[in-house]
Amino acid sequence: MIRGLDQQLDAEVAMLSRALRPDGTLDRARIVDLPVFEEAGRGWGWKVESSRGRWTGGDAIGSGVPRPEHGPKDRHGPSHTGAIPREGVTDAGEPVHTRTLIVPTRAGDVAVVAGGPRRIATSPLREAMLPLLGSLAILGLGLALATMAQLHFGLRPLRTLRAALADVRAGRARHVPEDQPAELAPLAVELNALVDQNKTQLEHARRHVANLAHGLKTPLAALSVKLAEGGRDPDHSLRTMVADLDNRVRHHLGRARSAAPGGRHHVRTVLVPAVDALAAVMRGVHADRTIDLTIDIAPDMAVTADPQDLDEMLGNLFDNGWRHAASKVRISARRIGATIEVAIEDDGSGLSEQLIEEALVPGRRLDERGDGHGFGLPIVQELAELHGGSLRLGRSDLGGLRTTLVLLSCADER
Repeated sequence: MIRGLDQQLDAEVAMLSRALRPDGTLDRARIVDLPVFEEAGRGWGWKVESSRGRWTGGDAIGSGVPRPEHGPKDRHGPSHTGAIPREGVTDAGEPVHTRTLIVPTRAGDVAVVAGGPRRIATSPLREAMLPLLGSLAILGLGLALATMAQLHFGLRPLRTLRAALADVRAGRARHVPEDQPAELAPLAVELNALVDQNKTQLEHARRHVANLAHGLKTPLAALSVKLAEGGRDPDHSLRTMVADLDNRVRHHLGRARSAAPGGRHHVRTVLVPAVDALAAVMRGVHADRTIDLTIDIAPDMAVTADPQDLDEMLGNLFDNGWRHAASKVRISARRIGATIEVAIEDDGSGLSEQLIEEALVPGRRLDERGDGHGFGLPIVQELAELHGGSLRLGRSDLGGLRTTLVLLSCADER
């Protein structure tokens, strides 16, 4: 559009330059304005400046239009008539596009300027840009929606694979489906291989424990026979110890069988009788200490755990609390969803956060005064995890340590 405006202005500049006299004055009789220059107020105008005077027509163009020799370099270059484009304003302040031609005369150079409203060039561009910008906005929105849809549907196989892996972890499935998209099929194969490898290693470990227990049964049986001979065990204390060892071997054999594939079963163990029995044992073992024991457990609370495992877990926690308490030990239980949390608290000195982390490291003894070996809490943690639970250590409101044993509630096991 600027080219068409330049052509109109060049025509006016050529007509004005022909109306110049040799003495640098303007012969108005020879001026024939183009139609657009005849209507005032539309931004069209011209002017002629020389040392002999100044002549104008149409809307007055301000004096801010520079002469070519002082103005900025024209990036388009002069037209075929020699006129150079410039930007200016009318006296009314409207932006105009001008063409300036310098005509040499005997009286000196004469500047011939013709200008037209710049909106003629910019309005069509603006009118064209609005639909273009609207189209680009709609296109951008469409592309954004398409990208979101592509991500949603493109990542669906990953979400499906994640759900399948969660099923394997929860025991609801043995493997993840391998009928995945081509990009995910190798990952599914590797995951299944990892699951099988872990299962094989676990079976080897369980078989090793079972073999070890079996290996101990024969020597224990022989020892029991020897002790039964006359005079070898008059008070039967040694046979009692051998029987206890035999029971422990049988217990670990049973655990190995129950942990084997297809052999797992759930045992319902009521908490209150187990806790009462352990409390009686603790009062006898620590008869030299006066401890105020508080038990807050509902009579019908039962957990999914082997009774002997439960005794071993609670016994370790009871013994720790009893040995480190100043005068109080509290045991309580509450049902949280599908689990039961058994908390054993004391009013002793407790443990710092750093020592709490160290307490679960096998063999790390935090109290060198006793005869322990630092394996009690790690054993409790391992047994709890074998039964699908966990062990947490924290600060009790009694002032000492709070150990929380989390086990599956039997009410949620069918």
